[in-house]
Amino acid sequence: MPKMGESITEGTIIEWHVNEGDSFEEGDILLEVATDKVDNEVPAPYSGNMVEHKFSNGDVVPIGKVIAILEASDVKSSNHAIGKSSSSPKKNKITEQSRNTNSSSKNQVTEPRSSTTSKSFKVNENIFISPLVDSIARKNHISYEELARIPGTGKDGRLRKSDVSEYIENGRPFKFAQNSHEGENPTFQVPNLKFDKGKGKIVEMDRMRQMIADHMVFSKHTSPHVTAYVEADLTEMVNWRNTNKIPFQEKYGERLTFTPLFVEAVAKAIKDFPMINSSLDGKNVIVKDEINIGMATALPSGNLIVPVVRNADKKNLKELAAATNELAGKARDNKLKADDTKGSTFTISNVGTFGSLMGTPIINQPEAAILAVGVIKKRAEVMEREEGDSIEIRQMMYLSLSFDHRIVDGYLAGSFLRRIADYMEKFDSNRKI
Repeated sequence: MPKMGESITEGTIIEWHVNEGDSFEEGDILLEVATDKVDNEVPAPYSGNMVEHKFSNGDVVPIGKVIAILEASDVKSSNHAIGKSSSSPKKNKITEQSRNTNSSSKNQVTEPRSSTTSKSFKVNENIFISPLVDSIARKNHISYEELARIPGTGKDGRLRKSDVSEYIENGRPFKFAQNSHEGENPTFQVPNLKFDKGKGKIVEMDRMRQMIADHMVFSKHTSPHVTAYVEADLTEMVNWRNTNKIPFQEKYGERLTFTPLFVEAVAKAIKDFPMINSSLDGKNVIVKDEINIGMATALPSGNLIVPVVRNADKKNLKELAAATNELAGKARDNKLKADDTKGSTFTISNVGTFGSLMGTPIINQPEAAILAVGVIKKRAEVMEREEGDSIEIRQMMYLSLSFDHRIVDGYLAGSFLRRIADYMEKFDSNRKI
């Protein structure tokens, strides 16, 4: 399965045009492949016979997977194809280079992306592209990489207009060919750059830090992270909390921090946008019935843990305060149990407690998104009033949402994030405790 774009990882076989046992000429369309972007025709990299289809119509195949076994024809049949190419625009005029390739591939069963494909063209790294050739390439959506595969008949291998025109007429046989060199591993390998890591005290990672490291790397590897930002005016919320934190503690015996207020706003927004409260299971999206909010919390050791407020949408402010205070206390005293950290469906990370303006949090797998709330900071803001604009001191905070772009698109993420900010900004300053 050829690579058909930078972000394409798989393709769906729409239809085979060459059946098993049939012969084909270089440049003939072997099959049509659909991706999430466009549909593409896959041309034959050389003349030969179709030995076997590895997949059928409708199958979804990862990029690089063998989809067919081809048998290259010998030089004689290739030369025969040259004679036919002048009368048929679909037949490709084979260059001296491809004749040599077919000769060396006689009676050899090869893969479409293997050495035969890579040897059927030569990349000209010092190619000169004239303005005329460049114009033709742009008109036909031919990349510079593809242009470098076209044999040039001009001086020093220079591409001429006729070379490009003939290449287009022949069905662009090297459109999906992959350039590889003899003995080179086509898969990406992390280079050994031998960084100088310096000298100093060596601190061995404890088991929890190793687990956190593995979890974070796994999350970034698994989910395509995208982060959206908004800012919220928390002046009404801050004023209400400052006024009521002492009466609240006297009445309920619980400290009133901003955490339960944030959890309350997030739970409301999740009910408005339930798809954000989901996980991916293969090709299925599981939209969770419960709204369990995880709170990223630092332990005394410096490690991070995520205790969970269960059924946050069904708790009132007193219950949310009690739950968050209890979990935070357990975390400080290293008394959290396994059940306290399981089953979260959405996570909040309060980076503002460290004085950070904002953050780009890593998704807590297998959730679909994570919210970071920054420090609440007084700023001069322009306020629109009926009597006119004015500059006032307001309590402002940035919110950032990292989301899994496999299942959450920008519209959903942006709308959800804005809704959280709206609930925070429209806080009822006359609310009774």
